[in-house]
Amino acid sequence: MQFVDLGKQYREYKKEIDQAIQGVLDSTQFINGDEVSSLEAELADFAGVSYAIGCSSGTDALLVPLMAKGVKPGDEILVPAFTYFATASMVSHWGARPVFVDVDPITFNIDPAKIEEKITNKTRGIFAVSLYGQPADFDAINSIAKAHGLWVLEDAAQSFGARSGSKCSCNLSEIATTSFFPAKPLGCYGDGGAMFTNDPDLADLLRKYINHGQSKRYHHRYVGINGRLDTIQAAILRVKLRNFSQEIELRNEAAAYYTKHLQDIVETPVIIDGNVSSWAQYTIKVENRDKVREVLSTKEIPTSVHYPMPLYKQEAFSYLKDSGPYPVSDSLSTQVLSLPMHAFITRNEQDEVIASIREAIHG
Repeated sequence: MQFVDLGKQYREYKKEIDQAIQGVLDSTQFINGDEVSSLEAELADFAGVSYAIGCSSGTDALLVPLMAKGVKPGDEILVPAFTYFATASMVSHWGARPVFVDVDPITFNIDPAKIEEKITNKTRGIFAVSLYGQPADFDAINSIAKAHGLWVLEDAAQSFGARSGSKCSCNLSEIATTSFFPAKPLGCYGDGGAMFTNDPDLADLLRKYINHGQSKRYHHRYVGINGRLDTIQAAILRVKLRNFSQEIELRNEAAAYYTKHLQDIVETPVIIDGNVSSWAQYTIKVENRDKVREVLSTKEIPTSVHYPMPLYKQEAFSYLKDSGPYPVSDSLSTQVLSLPMHAFITRNEQDEVIASIREAIHG
């Protein structure tokens, strides 16, 4: 059993993917080929935004908006205490200061009720992660940001394809970013990412910053990076995007099946009314996580822990001298357990996972 079965997915779309890759090879347009601009238009249309800008990774997608928004050393960006390292590390890498905010105990996303107490005269923006595939509470977050003159970025590395009410993830804030890491709901065959906005001036800046700050060839208005999305990856993503809505439906069906058969023995994910998750992870909470993982491992069922340590405890952030407390993040880091989840998981595979969890808990 695979945690994310990319082999099954490739075999499903093999003919189309192979043809797409061969088309790029035949064109020899490996950088900034037509597939990139076509993908960007299709991503923007899917998310319901005006502009999508492909880039080299989900990590660079977080870095470049800091450049475009003029963030300076010493500026503060609020980030959730419980999420993947890149969300905060890019803030630190750019010379700004990540300021941690505890997360909501139900959604595991940044808790709006705890944001304002962390705002200072140095705060410039908020990085709100839509963790595991469910959008954060952007109505509340955007309202707080507006009241304090801040900008908001949705880190949608795990939530592309999700919805909040009538809007798609990546169209819930001033800026949004996503990752196309292979195991993401929409993944390529290497590193890749994208940035989203409805602001034409911001879109122009983002595009310049990923291309060495060029306003035109060999004319560099800004100091940027080489953050372009490869044409081959764009071609692969276009094939997958055509099938993506169906995959999101299948992920939701698989998640509903897990919940139906696990909710009486473990804490299963809660999706807020009006939200649709993309289910990047199906993550339960268990008190005896190590025992459950061990039982599943003996049956060759893969699991993962996203994440075993809150960000404020990471050695890389020890210079912040932030000892918390972040009680929800601390608790989650000892209890969360992600189960195999992808569009092609079978009910027999899920039944095996479910039976093994029951065995681990009840003996």
